[in-house]
Amino acid sequence: MTDMSYLDGNMLDGPLREVFAVDLSAATGRCQSCGMVGPMARLRVYSHAPGLVGRCPSCAEVMLRLVRAPDRAWLDLRGATFLEVPMPLDRPWAG
Repeated sequence: MTDMSYLDGNMLDGPLREVFAVDLSAATGRCQSCGMVGPMARLRVYSHAPGLVGRCPSCAEVMLRLVRAPDRAWLDLRGATFLEVPMPLDRPWAG
């Protein structure tokens, strides 16, 4: 196997900042448990915990957890197999 060059993880800052600067309610996700695919806006969100919990509308399994502190946030998407985010056409990545 040849040695492939790689970039430091800091190079993800710009591309990830573009992704998370969009409206995620328009994003499409797939439930890891039942395989249902749909917009994140259809999740059933519960706010009775220290954060927000988004459950699949089909099987009620947790797809998303979001906890916010004054100086940071934690986002857990272990219950989703992917998140497809619509991107504006006027800002293509230079990668």
